[in-house]
Order: sequence, then structure tokens, then C-alpha cells
Amino acid sequence: MQKNISKTLHNFLIISLGNLIYTVAVAFFILPNNLITGGTTGLALFGQYMFHIPITAFVYVFNIAMFLLGAWVLGKAFALTTILSTFEYPFSKHSAAAVQPCRPLTDDRMLATLFAGAGIGIGLGLVIQAGASTGGMDIPPLVIEKKLGFPVSVSLYLFDFCILILQIFISDREQVLYGILLVVLYTVILDRLLINGKRQIQLKIISPEYQQINKKIQTDLDRGTTLLLSKAVIPAVQPMLY
Repeated sequence: MQKNISKTLHNFLIISLGNLIYTVAVAFFILPNNLITGGTTGLALFGQYMFHIPITAFVYVFNIAMFLLGAWVLGKAFALTTILSTFEYPFSKHSAAAVQPCRPLTDDRMLATLFAGAGIGIGLGLVIQAGASTGGMDIPPLVIEKKLGFPVSVSLYLFDFCILILQIFISDREQVLYGILLVVLYTVILDRLLINGKRQIQLKIISPEYQQINKKIQTDLDRGTTLLLSKAVIPAVQPMLY
């Protein structure tokens, strides 16, 4: 019991730190230099331009829909930790704005892009490692990984890249190019953080009951399997389950 409480507190601290780093990247580098990125906000800007949907209304409805999807597919623990991010991010953003210097830390867009990309990548990586998300467009990649095994960083990159392409209609081309560089940078950092420390086990099973074993692994353990057809010396040996 005490171990579970300690682990929960540890995860909450990691989520808080991740949100703080993410917020600093947005407040100190993205907003002062008018950089654009993907995510829910980028999608909302396109929705306002094309369909005249208010940005605030779009963000609220979309975030609620994504939160319900994540809670349904990823479980109650995910929902609880994501609620923490949902409330902490606006608070951290407001606090960062209050202590922000009078002028940007840098007027160099390239330098701001590099620091913003590093901050977002590290912040997102910490939050996702703790089993949560910052909400919005961070949730679909987690759902896809759960159901299809597709890496979170790759899905996130594809979603954000498409959203950036949509913003060609509402932003100048140079902004979009910086946005693509920003997305590539934080995707690479996120990918390295999520891979770091992850262990995988491969198990080969040779059994005449391979069909039943295959079904049990997929349904009860929710793990992927591969059947390899082999020519065995012993007639009783059937195709291997890999």
C-alpha cells in the first residue's frame, strides 16, 4: 500500500515537472516570437478560419472529447493524471507570464525554435512516461499505441505535421517552416525519452497447442504474436509461436 502511494506521488511530481518545462517553452520562447506548432490550438485556428468556429469553444469541446476517449481506452488512472495536467498547465502558464521578463529572452527565431523544441520534447516525455498526457492532441497517439502498437512520437509527428500544413492558409510560409522544424525537434527528443530505459522480451513457444496459446496471449495478455511456419524433425512439433 505504502509502495503504491509512493509511486503515485512520484508520478504526480514527474507530471508537474513535465508540465512546468512544457509551459516555460511555450511562454518564454513560442509566444514571444510568434512561433506556431501543431496540437489542439493549431487545429482550432484552422477551424476558425475555415468554419468560423470560436477558438475557445473548439478547444474546450475537442479537449473534453479527447479526454473521454483517453479515459475509455486507457483507463481511470490515465484520466486522473490527465486531469492534473489539465488544471496545472493553465496555472503554470499564468505563473510563467507573471514572471516573464519585459522583452523576450531572444529575438532570434531559430534559437527560440531550438529551445522551445527541447522544452516541449522533454516536458511531453516526462508526462507521458508518468502515464499521463497534457490533453488534447496528445491523447490520440497514446490510444493508437495502445491499440495498434504504433510509436507515440511517430503518431504525434504525423498529426502535428498535418496540422502545420493546414496552417499554410492562415500563417506566412516562414512561420510554417519554423513550425515544422520545431515539431521535428521535439518529436526526436520525445522519441529518445520514451525509448530510454524500455525493456522488451521476446519469447519463442513451440507447442502442438499453438493456436490456443496464440489466442490466449492476444486476448488475455493483450500482446502481439507472430506465427512462424517451420519444418520440424519431430512430427509432434507444430509451427512456432514467436
